[in-house]
Amino acid sequence: MTYTWIIFDADGTLFDYAAAETAALEGAFAACGLPFEPAAGAIYSGINVAIWSEYERGEISQEALKTERFRRLFAEIGVTADVVEFSRHYLRVLARQTALLDGAEEVVRSLVGKVGLLLLTNGIAEVQRPRFAAAPIGRCFDEIVISGEVGLAKPDPAIFDLAMERAGRPPRDRVLVVGDNLASDIAGGAAAGLDTCWFNPTGAANGHGVAPTYEIRRLRELRPIAGV
Repeated sequence: MTYTWIIFDADGTLFDYAAAETAALEGAFAACGLPFEPAAGAIYSGINVAIWSEYERGEISQEALKTERFRRLFAEIGVTADVVEFSRHYLRVLARQTALLDGAEEVVRSLVGKVGLLLLTNGIAEVQRPRFAAAPIGRCFDEIVISGEVGLAKPDPAIFDLAMERAGRPPRDRVLVVGDNLASDIAGGAAAGLDTCWFNPTGAANGHGVAPTYEIRRLRELRPIAGV
């Protein structure tokens, strides 16, 4: 299959979100004068995954998500703090995190000029825009679609339809979606009639009942799929 466009997810696919999350959490605890325990990071990670899943299912707004995740965290670890202030510090630090996963820059740069590149993220615009602008691959993308700006979120096929509009309506059988999240990236892309590539670096079991067109463990494995 020859693809003319590749739609990439951002966090967990190209960007090292685990490192970014840790840096932002530690920074927010410090800014609020609170002691940070590594165990709090693990608890928050689970809460954050769960609440973003709620957002993707339409059960919570992105605005409410910003503070609700910290309300849940503080209740879990027994901390009393202003969740609005904490969220503000967290987002400020998160917006500066541009670390990429292994192979991300190499692969993205190898695709520039050969296929159209679109970045599609469910992230918060005030965080993602500065991150993408400062990242080494930020200028490699022809289009960037952020859920917080368009009022849609993966896995809703409508956000993939919007991405296709931004890409100039290429044939759907010539577009590949690449992402690490089966529920949002892969299921959403498939529902929109697009081929999908599941980036599964840990070799996790597929328990979501959705079959990606391709599955890779390393980002470099995408190059032959894309024909570069």
